[in-house]
Amino acid sequence: MTTRKTTDGAGVVALLLAAGGGRRLGGRPKALLPHRGRPLVEHAVRVLREGGCRRVHVVLGARSDEVRARADLTDCVLVDNPDWEQGMGTSLRAGLDSLAGSGARAALVSLVDQPGIGPEAVARVREAYEDESSLVSASYDGVRGHPVLFGAAHWSGVAATATGDRGARAYLKERAPAVTLVECGDVARPFDIDTEADLAHLE
Repeated sequence: MTTRKTTDGAGVVALLLAAGGGRRLGGRPKALLPHRGRPLVEHAVRVLREGGCRRVHVVLGARSDEVRARADLTDCVLVDNPDWEQGMGTSLRAGLDSLAGSGARAALVSLVDQPGIGPEAVARVREAYEDESSLVSASYDGVRGHPVLFGAAHWSGVAATATGDRGARAYLKERAPAVTLVECGDVARPFDIDTEADLAHLE
C-alpha cells in the first residue's frame, strides 16, 4: 500500500521561538532588534508565512508587553513563556503546549534570531512533511540546523528532553537515522544574532 504524501501543509503550524532576552546584546530582546525598519520578530513571522505556513504561534518572554505593543503580530497566536530566562527549552515546551487541541499535525520550529533563513528554506522543510511521525530538519552542507519540523507523535518526547538552551538537540541526535535532512545551504545562511558583532547582519 502506498501512502500519499501530504504536501499542502495545512496541518503544519509554525512555532517561532522569540522569547530571548539578548543577554550578550546588553539585554536587548532579540524580538525587538531592528531589521529593515521593523522589529526582527515581524520579519521572522513574514518569512514563515511566505514559506507557506498558514498558522504561526509566537513564543514571547523578555519584555513581552513591549513586543506586543511595538510589533505587528496580527493573526499570530501569542504564547507567553514566564520561564524564558531558563533557556530556549522552556520556550519550545511552551510552544508545543500551545498546539494542544489546535488540530496541528506537525510543528515547524524556527528561531527569531536567524534572519539569514528565508522563505525558501521554510518551504523546503514544510514540504518534506508526510505525517505525524515526520522528523525533518534543514541542513547546511550536511549539518543539521533550523527550521526543524516535528510531527505530533514526537511532541511529548521533545518536551520531555528540552532543557536549558539545548531545545530538541538531544532528541534529534538520538533519532538521527529517522531525521530527514533537507539541504538548504544554497538558499539560506544559518547565522545567529547573538553578539554585538552579529548585529552587522541586520539591515
